Amino acid sequence: MRAVEITSFGAPEVLREVQRDDPVAGAGEALIRVSASGVNRPDVLQRKGHYPVPPGASDLPGLEVAGVIETGDASALAAAGFKLGDRVCALVAGGGYAQLCVAPIGQILPVPAGLGDIEAASLPETFFTVWSNVFDRARLKAGETLLIQGGSSGIGVTAIQMAKAAGATVIATAGSDHKCAACVQLGADHAINYRQSDFVDEVKRITEGRGVDVILDMVAGAYVARELKCLAEDGRLVFIAVQGGIEAQIDAGVVLRKRLTITGSTLRPRPLVFKAAIAASLRATVWPWIEAGNIRPVIYKVFPAAQAAAAHTLMESNQHIGKLVLEW
Repeated sequence: MRAVEITSFGAPEVLREVQRDDPVAGAGEALIRVSASGVNRPDVLQRKGHYPVPPGASDLPGLEVAGVIETGDASALAAAGFKLGDRVCALVAGGGYAQLCVAPIGQILPVPAGLGDIEAASLPETFFTVWSNVFDRARLKAGETLLIQGGSSGIGVTAIQMAKAAGATVIATAGSDHKCAACVQLGADHAINYRQSDFVDEVKRITEGRGVDVILDMVAGAYVARELKCLAEDGRLVFIAVQGGIEAQIDAGVVLRKRLTITGSTLRPRPLVFKAAIAASLRATVWPWIEAGNIRPVIYKVFPAAQAAAAHTLMESNQHIGKLVLEW
C-alpha cells in the first residue's frame, strides 16, 4: 500500500510517501480501505518527536480516516451493526496516513447520511476530543456558557457547533477579525480577537461580571491564571493541549472561593473501552445533529496524500479555519 511515514523527526519535509506492507486486522478490528485521512495538531507533534506512539500502534501518523470496510472480525463487526463494504470513519491510534488502516471496531462510526468521505474523515479526532472533554469531563449543560480558546481551529469549529447544538452559549477567541467572523458564522454568540482585546475583560463584559461555566483551553501556560478570572462559581477549566507551555501559576485562593475544577486529558493513550464509550455517545447524540444539519464539517483545504508535508506546513502557519484533509 501507499503510505506517508515520518523518515526522521523534524520539519514537514521529513514526511515521505513510501510503500508499506498491507496491515492485517486482528480480533475486534476491521481493515478500512482509506479514501481520506484527517490532519491534526498531534500529527505535527509526532512528526517533531514530541508525541510518542502508544505501544502496539502503527508508527505512521494519522489519527482519523474514512473509507470502506474491506475485511475484519466478522462476529465483532456484526455485533456492532457493520458489514463488509460499509462506508465508515474511525478514530485510530496511528496509521491513518495510508491507503489501508486497521481500526478497533468500537472506534468505528458510520459516515453520517449526506456526507462524503472527505467530510467524514474530518470528524473523529475532534469530535471524540470535544465530547470527552467538554461534555464528559467538564459536564457542559444547556443554558451554560462555554469559552473556547482558538475557536477557528479544527477543535474550535467542532466545539462551537456541538455546544450550540447542546443549548449552550458560546464565546470563542481567535487571532483575527476574519477568524472571529468565521466563528460567529458557525454559531458562536460572541467572538474575541485576542490580538486586539484582553479576553478576560471581554468575557467579564459579555457575561456582565458572572464569568463562564466552562473553558476549553489548548494554550495553558500564561493563559491559566487569566482564565481562572474568567470562570464563574463552580466553573470548570479543561486542558486539551499546552501550546503555550506546560508550566502555569494559579491563584489557589480563587480556586477555593469559586469552587473551581481544573482538569484535562489526552485521548490517544486511553484504552479501547474508553474510546468505544465515546463513539457510542457520538452515534447516539451527535450523529443525529450532523444528519439534521445542525452541525457541518468545516474543511479548509484538501491535499493529495503525497502532499502531506504541505498540509503540515499550512497547519503550522495557523492560517486555516477548520480541518485539513489528505485524499487518497
